Parts: sequence; C-alpha cells; structure tokens
Amino acid sequence: MPDIESVPDLKPRRGLLRLVSPAGAVQEPPRLEVAKAHLQALGFRVQAGAQVVARVQRFAGTDAQRLRALHDAARSKAEVVMMTRGGYGLSRLLQAIDYELLAEAIKGRKQMWVGHSDFTALQLALLAKTGAVTFSGPMASYDFGDKKPDDITVDSFLDAADGTLEAVGFACDDAPRGLDVEGVLWGGNLAMVTSLIGTPYLPRAKGVLFLEDVNEHPYSVERMFSQLLHAGVAQRQKAVLLGQFTAYKLSAHDAGYDLNAAVDWLRAQLKPHGVPVLTGLPFGHVRTKLTLPHGVRTHVLRDGQEVFLFFPHAQH
Repeated sequence: MPDIESVPDLKPRRGLLRLVSPAGAVQEPPRLEVAKAHLQALGFRVQAGAQVVARVQRFAGTDAQRLRALHDAARSKAEVVMMTRGGYGLSRLLQAIDYELLAEAIKGRKQMWVGHSDFTALQLALLAKTGAVTFSGPMASYDFGDKKPDDITVDSFLDAADGTLEAVGFACDDAPRGLDVEGVLWGGNLAMVTSLIGTPYLPRAKGVLFLEDVNEHPYSVERMFSQLLHAGVAQRQKAVLLGQFTAYKLSAHDAGYDLNAAVDWLRAQLKPHGVPVLTGLPFGHVRTKLTLPHGVRTHVLRDGQEVFLFFPHAQH
C-alpha cells in the first residue's frame, strides 16, 4: 500500500467501485495506487483493469478501448463507477455510446457514475437521451490521488455513495434575498456545456445550471457565457450557480478586466430575465468540491449568508 498520511478507520463494506479512464491518459499512474488505497480504506473494493493506465497519444487508449471500458463498467457488478481523470476524449465517443445500457445500469441497478471535467459530456448526453442521474464529483487520480484528500470532498462523496445526500450549503454573498427556486440541477464544465449546443446531447433543461472551468482566461469564459445567452440556454434557467474558475493568467492588456468583470457582465444580461447568478459554489478543478446529483430536481434557497441546495430525490 502506498505511503499515505492518514488512513481513516475502515468503514463497513461499501461494495465494488470500478475505475474507468474514458478520456485523457493518466499522467501519473502512481497517483492511482494512492487513490485505490484511500478508497479501500473507506470500505470500497476497488476494481481497475489495464485500460485505466493505457495510453494512445493523449488518450487513455483507442476510442474503441475507451468505449468498451464504459460499456463493460455498465455491465459490471460495480455499485460505483468513478472516472480516473478528465482531459479530452468523451466527445469522440458520444455517437457510439449505448445510452440505454448505461441508463439501465444507473436506473435499474442503481449504479452511481461520478466524475467531473470532460465527464460532463457524458453526463449531459445521458441526461438528454435517457434522463439518467449521474454525479458531478471527485475523480480517482485528481482527488483521491493526493496524500491526504480534502475532508469535505471525501465526506460529500460518501454521502452520495451511501444514499444519504439530502442537501449541501455554501457561503454566498451575492444571492438575492428571498431566493427560493426549484428546477433540475444540471451543467458542469462550461467548455463542455457550450460545445454541445446545437447537438442532441444537450438537455433542454429549465432549471438550475451550475458551471466551472479551468485554464480559461476570463474573456474566454465570457465568450462561452455569451454563447449560452445567444443560444437561449441561460435565459431559460431558474438560477445560474458558478463554481470555481481556476488556473488562468491575466496580462497588462486586460487593464483591470478580470473574472469578476465577466461575471458582472453575465449578471447584467440575465437580470432582465429574472435569473440570478450566484458565485462561490465549491465545485470545479479544486481540492474542495461537493458531490452534486446531476439531473435531479433541486430546491435552492438563501438562508442568511448561505445558499442551500436540497435534493429530495438524489438517491442513485
């Protein structure tokens, strides 16, 4: 077992957790060994075949290998299917995925599929095609590959995996007073959401859209916001929740233009439509992230300086 800083007491057996690499190649395979040790210490039996560390160019195997890994995971006895990492690659597979197979595993056998980043493409397509609920949350290499994973990230994931996830809350100074809306929670990585506009893989959701991204300059983020507006997607929502936008670099040319400016611009565009824009959601390419049920009806309200999301039907 890898040397990890602290191993929690072994919890009651939580069943089989299967790792899948459907997109980018795992860049640091030793992190997967650390992740497996953490997940085993949490009570999971971890299954990971050779595909998870395969590499063809920047991808975790050929398109056919990655597609087979998804289908095999759906046919398996795993209770949880966790992505190892994101990157890029699922967009190549969307036309070939057997959505009914995955939906039967998720709906019929209550299989929990979880990840973020590029995994957003599959989540959106599954929701659009079948209505299947997945989970936006941690990935093996990215989140559990650390010597000591973030406590909030772990606890939120376990709540979802154990079927006890009822609500999450976070500090939010810009939520309008009296905020009280309901709608389907959906979204994820902003670049993936906008890439599917005009395709059959984007849900026609009128609910609560949450967004995050990484390595995107604020002007690029704003450009994607504008695409959501031009396509009429943003205006249909009951609220827009913004997670973390990280790893970008400003320059002297920006002359004061930053992420706050992009968010202010989006908020001004949506104000006439009565769609509030909230910031501070702990989700994205960051250590501390909530696990969010993607595709369930959600009740969002402000209480004091916090915003709460309630999930009455979040069990997988």
